[in-house]
Order: sequence, then structure tokens, then C-alpha cells
Amino acid sequence: TWVRYKKPDVSMSLNGSLAGLVAITAGCDTVSPTSAAIIGIASGFIVVFGIEFIDKVLKIDDPVGAVGVHGLNGAFGTLAVGLFSDGSGTDWKGLLTGGGFHGFGVQFTGMIITIAWVVVTMTIIFQVIKHTIGLRVSAEEEIAGLDSKEHGLASAYDGFAMAGVPTPMGTSIKAPVVTARPSAPAESVPELPKEGVHKLTKVVIITRQNELDEFMQAMNEIGVTGITITNVLGCGVQKGAPSYYRGVEMEMNLLPKVKIEIVVSLVPVQKVIETAKAVLHTGQIGDGKVFVYDIENVVKIRTGEEGYLALQDTK
Repeated sequence: TWVRYKKPDVSMSLNGSLAGLVAITAGCDTVSPTSAAIIGIASGFIVVFGIEFIDKVLKIDDPVGAVGVHGLNGAFGTLAVGLFSDGSGTDWKGLLTGGGFHGFGVQFTGMIITIAWVVVTMTIIFQVIKHTIGLRVSAEEEIAGLDSKEHGLASAYDGFAMAGVPTPMGTSIKAPVVTARPSAPAESVPELPKEGVHKLTKVVIITRQNELDEFMQAMNEIGVTGITITNVLGCGVQKGAPSYYRGVEMEMNLLPKVKIEIVVSLVPVQKVIETAKAVLHTGQIGDGKVFVYDIENVVKIRTGEEGYLALQDTK
């Protein structure tokens, strides 16, 4: 896959290792180590081109490549016994080891009978399922996901995906000072108009997750006391890093980001932007973007205070 797709396909590589196991199963007691290696190498090619054929030519929805791995390599492994058997586990030798066509014919006949049996029985079974409980879930269940609808789980990976725990604002952390990195060019962010000390402005920053602690500490140091942070997925004009799945380039790759929302009044907006640039700038694609919005009003529900006063810490 590295040669064919210019990138190593992880899912195809994992399927390749399984395909080798499937292909050698039938003849594991009757082929030599050299023949076993040949069978394993051949199975790697079969799984790649077989999955491509099933997905792209036959247009069969096989998201895990089961037919390519188990079906095609199972059939190949059956035929491989008739090709490479050294006679130690059979009463005959294979075609390529001096046994002629007899053994290969036996294996070929067995493969055809197995395929015919599966086609007939599974067609009947699938038709019964289709006309009773149905082969597919409802559109609602498909969109929501079977984790929640069928299993009552928020996610099948619940407890495995560990999100970083940010340091509470005002807590000292051992992080480089915000001037450690060269800031982005000043002309990239125009000077904002200064309209009055009590003007309300919302600053939204979308950036990488790994700089969150340092960013929060920097905001605390310039007097920002309120931040809302959300984990999001997205991409910019580059549509995320190029991504391939089974040799097909994805049209858009959503990357994990954090969305940081800050509302300021007394703290200058430009100071927030410059501090964010100093902390988050690396010069690489994916540093993020800053969006600035005017806010009409803010209402503190607990006290009823509005505007500038709603942002103050009153008892």
C-alpha cells in the first residue's frame, strides 16, 4: 500500500497480516516453510487488489474487507494446498511439487462446492432476515450510532480516549513564557478600532489541543477571567491532512481541535490576540485562527446585571 497509495494504509496492513493467517490455515501441516512464505506474500497482494476490486468494481459495501481477507484468501489457501503440498499431510503432492494435477483438482473441486453451498444457504438466510427483522437498522439508528441505540453506550471507546486535563486558571504551571516563540507577522491581524472602554467583544480561537494549558495560563496573566472551551472537529482550506482509506483519498479530513471562546471588555482585544499568537504560533499549518465578534449585550442570570457589569465578579 505504501507504493500504491504513497502512504502506508494501516487498516489494509492489519488485514494483510490476517490474510496471511487465513491463507496458510488450510495447508499449515502440509507445506514447507518456503512454500508458507510464498503463500503469505501472495496473500498480501490478494488482499489489497481483492478489496479494491470488491469496493470499486463490484461496488459491494464491505467496510472491514471481510470478503477480501477471509473469502478470497480462504479460497487461495485452499488452492495453495493443491499447489504446494509436499505430501506430509496428504496422500499426494501439489502441482508445483511434482504431484501433477490430481491434488490441485481435489482442492479446486472442494472450493467450488464450498462456494456453491455458501451461496445457496446464505441467500436463503439473508432473504429470511430481510423479510423478518430486516438486514439494516433504521436511518435514525444509523445516524445516532449503534453504540447508544443497541448497546446503551455513549461510545464504544468510552474510557479509552483520554482528553488532556487543563490546569485551572490562576494555577501556576511549569510552562515556557509566552515570548518563547517568535510571534506571527504583525500584519496578519489588523489593528482593531478602539471604541470605548466598555465595549463588549467576543474572541473565538480555534487551535490545537496540546497548547491549551499554556494558553490558559497566558490569558490569566493578562487579566482574562472567563473562558469557554469545547472540543471540536474541523479543518481549514487545506481540508486537513491528506487521508486515505483502502486506497481512496478522503475528500475532507476533520482534525481534533479546541474552540476557545472569550468575552472581554476592559482587557484590550488586541492584547488577547497578540498573547494568543505568542503562545500558539509555530509557523506550521494548523496553528489555528482567531475570530473577533461584536456583542450587543450580556445578561448575568443570577443578578440581572447587564453589559460590562455582567462580566464582573460581584458577590
